[in-house]
Amino acid sequence: MNRPKHGGNLAWAAAIASCPASSISDFSASINPLGPPSKAIAKVRENIDCLIAYPDPNYAQLKEALAHYHQIPAEYILPGNGSAELLTWAGWELSQKKVTYVITPAFGDYWRALSAFNANWSTCQLNLVSLEQEQVTTLSDTLPNQNFIAADSGLLLNNPHNPTGQIWTNKEILPYLAKFDLVVVDEAFMDFLPPEQEQSLISVVEDFPNLVILRSLTKFYSLPGLRIGYAIANPDRIKRWQKFRDPWSVNALAALAAEIVIQDRQFQQQTWDWLPPTRNKLRQGLASIPGLQPFSSSANFLLVKTSQSSTKLQEELLKKYQILIRDCLSFPELGDRYFRIAVRSQSDNSYLLEALLTLLG
Repeated sequence: MNRPKHGGNLAWAAAIASCPASSISDFSASINPLGPPSKAIAKVRENIDCLIAYPDPNYAQLKEALAHYHQIPAEYILPGNGSAELLTWAGWELSQKKVTYVITPAFGDYWRALSAFNANWSTCQLNLVSLEQEQVTTLSDTLPNQNFIAADSGLLLNNPHNPTGQIWTNKEILPYLAKFDLVVVDEAFMDFLPPEQEQSLISVVEDFPNLVILRSLTKFYSLPGLRIGYAIANPDRIKRWQKFRDPWSVNALAALAAEIVIQDRQFQQQTWDWLPPTRNKLRQGLASIPGLQPFSSSANFLLVKTSQSSTKLQEELLKKYQILIRDCLSFPELGDRYFRIAVRSQSDNSYLLEALLTLLG
């Protein structure tokens, strides 16, 4: 079985660990351990009969719910089969530009979406040394000087950034909206920041027809199996994407669950209260283990630099403890000396720290 390029491949992990997939403690996929919200599960069970009918192809009820949540017109929203489907159409749009700038290391699916349409891209590498030293790394430190950005160009930006957890302020990003012909901002992990800290650009999308925002509902609300996300963009662009894609891309149960979870204020607050202290405790534990250097993060995951082979460590954790961490081989700039882990429950995190200490200490 080939090594997976994404996290969460429990079938691959179970084969290495020689155990059932259900026995794996999965730190490779950055999914909220507090979910799925009970209200969403109850809604799905109550409406199981909807499986006998096609969903509304316009997803009007879901779009209205999302519009109310973000305080924007519904015509700016397009639900999708996870944000991955919508990234594909963003890749098509970016392929029409002379060049697309991508900050690396970058989520591997970006290359899939860009390559699918033979897009031309230029990489801009983050200063990992500065991040290791917890120095501020701004967009202007990473992207080309604004005076030298190519005409008719695009920008594909991940905020918070995966896999480092770096966050850029919306004030940093705003000037680039006037410099690039198309700006696609992947905000898949933005929900993990509470409202007073988040740096989303949703509030300005009506002012910038060249801005596309991609959001995921699967990570924060722990619904990866339902595949649900949405794009926020100018209505003309939304209509264009709607014409291209397959009909009924979002199943009826996913649409119902999405309507419920975005209204679940109790679950949202519970997550915002849980994450910072749990993440900090996990990071401190990692930093105390010889040979490990965890990065600071604004998301629900931590990038860790290791003095030993991360793939060897991954294999040992699987075989001895049934723990799966995310290797970083799919990030060429990182390779075999980094791994990424999700922030899980206190008990799971303690189990991981004990295993790492035994193997490395």
